[in-house]
Amino acid sequence: MTARIEMIGVSKEFPAVRALERVNFRVASGEVHALMGENGAGKSTLIKIMTGALGSDEGEIRLDGRPVEISSPGHARALGIGAVYQEVNLVPTMSVTKNLTLGRQPRRFGLISWREARDRACEKLERLKVDIDVERPLGSYSVAVQQLIAIARALEDDTRVLVLDEPTASLDANETELLFQVVRDLKHRGLAIVFITHFIDQVYEISDRISVLRNGRLVGAGATADLPRLKLISLMLGRELKRTEERLAAAPGASEGPVVLSAEGLGKRRTMAPFDLSLRAGEVVGLSGLLGSGRTEVAKLIFGATRPDSGHLEVSGERMTAHSPRQSLRRGMAFCPEDRKAEGILAELTVRENIILALQTKMGWLRLLRQNEQEKLAEEMIRALGIATPDADKPVGQLSGGNQQKVMLARALVSDPRILILDEPTRGIDVGAHAEIVSLIRKLSAEGLALLVASSELDELIAVSDRIAVLRDRRKVGEIARNDITRENIIGTIASARS
Repeated sequence: MTARIEMIGVSKEFPAVRALERVNFRVASGEVHALMGENGAGKSTLIKIMTGALGSDEGEIRLDGRPVEISSPGHARALGIGAVYQEVNLVPTMSVTKNLTLGRQPRRFGLISWREARDRACEKLERLKVDIDVERPLGSYSVAVQQLIAIARALEDDTRVLVLDEPTASLDANETELLFQVVRDLKHRGLAIVFITHFIDQVYEISDRISVLRNGRLVGAGATADLPRLKLISLMLGRELKRTEERLAAAPGASEGPVVLSAEGLGKRRTMAPFDLSLRAGEVVGLSGLLGSGRTEVAKLIFGATRPDSGHLEVSGERMTAHSPRQSLRRGMAFCPEDRKAEGILAELTVRENIILALQTKMGWLRLLRQNEQEKLAEEMIRALGIATPDADKPVGQLSGGNQQKVMLARALVSDPRILILDEPTRGIDVGAHAEIVSLIRKLSAEGLALLVASSELDELIAVSDRIAVLRDRRKVGEIARNDITRENIIGTIASARS
């Protein structure tokens, strides 16, 4: 069968990075094709080439069997290729009519005909069976309706290919089903639909075929019905199931220490399903799951960076009433976020200023740390963690990634926490710094610190964890005790049917 769109031998290289290497990708008419892969797999680059945002270095694109060269996003739309991205790229303060006709307003005698614009907007929405007031501001509607409006804008009479990039990331179950009804209708009309998501269950619910990218290469493709969950996850992670290689010795008595943190039914609509989780002194609890499974969401809900709307949290037996990062710091929690540059370090500030930031926040800004106290604390942490810097007054943005990560750890530790939350603590650092941080995690737990470690690296979690909570599709699906921590059990739990 001739593919509606086919990419043959597509390659793309950036400085020091080969993003795609001779990738073949085809989507048939009337097919929902899921494009899967972890961060850095090449999904975004492939889609940008398909939609004209990037050019390929080699390879060919065919549309209905004929070779095409897509020079720009506008050219892609003219060829019948539309795209809708996770963040709705529309104007919330403008009416639905204006959003649907923006840049394409009908004119009469040189003036915009708003009556005709309304008719066109209503016609676009009617095709998707969406009945709303098109004169209301876009922002007055739910995220799900905004997604449908974005799809309506992307669809023209001659649209042949529709790319949906993480369309359900901000939707709840009912809203997702509403969107899927529209997707099924478009599929029956003969559109070729590329569906990008991290939600495994949704892939098996809506897609006909799956292609898996890893490190810029196509590593698997086939009918959804012929690709078991376990095989899909193994392809994405790039590891065959085998026995765990090496585990660091667990801290003595880690499982018998007092409970220092307990979450019951903690959750937030559209963000993370309610979950239970406990943490003991001297224990390392890992958070495992594929990208988009909810690892970061759990970490932020516990620390208070995201405010929960269900459940409660107890720290050392006392319930958190005003749940916020400041209150968490004062209760003995510290947090090192995943996005080091955007949420972690303050690149223009010095190593010293970055290190004392959390402690100063904990103390309050009416009790400022004296300069000599700051210098003493900074020097102690630089020595303790082996931070490679000529002095404490060097801007932290000039350090290597591994040393920036150590500065974030120093900031957390100098506030003398009882609970430390680490989100991807070794991402983007070299092998030597990686080994040092893994060893430091075990050293801290042996000293009685309770750690919650979220990581996409199975080997890392296996090496340090006393217990692992497994997440999938933003819900906790299982927990693995110390003696049962193996690669097989982690991947098997991720792949298991919804409980």
